[in-house]
Amino acid sequence: MDKMSILSGEWLLRVAWFSGGKESLYAALQRWPPDLFLFLVYEFSEPSPHIVNLKHAVLSAASMRIPVAVVRLDRGREFEQTVRFLERVDAKEMVAGDVNIVSHLKYMERLAEAAGARLYEPLWGQNTEELLRREIEDGLRPAIIGFRRDFPREWLCRVIDEDTVEGFLENVKKHGIDPVGERGEYHSLVVSSKVHREALEVKLARVVVSEKHVIAVLE
Repeated sequence: MDKMSILSGEWLLRVAWFSGGKESLYAALQRWPPDLFLFLVYEFSEPSPHIVNLKHAVLSAASMRIPVAVVRLDRGREFEQTVRFLERVDAKEMVAGDVNIVSHLKYMERLAEAAGARLYEPLWGQNTEELLRREIEDGLRPAIIGFRRDFPREWLCRVIDEDTVEGFLENVKKHGIDPVGERGEYHSLVVSSKVHREALEVKLARVVVSEKHVIAVLE
């Protein structure tokens, strides 16, 4: 919570959208610390790497000593139920990691307006190749937990760091994939960062292959 909020006597609840992935954490770091991480569980037609590995996102939040709320949403009522949750916790700030998908930004703006909260999108409009490099330079270590079926399988469960980031960028360019996976081409789980007190262990239990994606199910 900001010192100004304490001095003014105003309770400022900062809620950061959180999936365990790199952009959600990197956005939160720009307004650190959040009072609460919010992990939303949607009903998708395909398995979500983040939801499949929900336990590890919760463990990641615990390593950062940030409370996390896991909220399951019903299909067709996602907006209404998200607003209701934000109102219940009296959220004053929302922090999210959208980069360049306008429809996502507009949706978040609508949520903020309906909930009476201020929206921060600190990564918006950034060059995604530069963003990935900066995330790694700033200490984030994301493991790849899922991607499109045409992506090289060798990257599944691999951690992107200073030694592997350029090779990873070379692969995503070759396959026409956004460097940060902004359109859902791949998904990550941050296993360590400057705010993690303990690093997460990434051990592959099994691989799930859906119609469109390859997903690592972690132990």
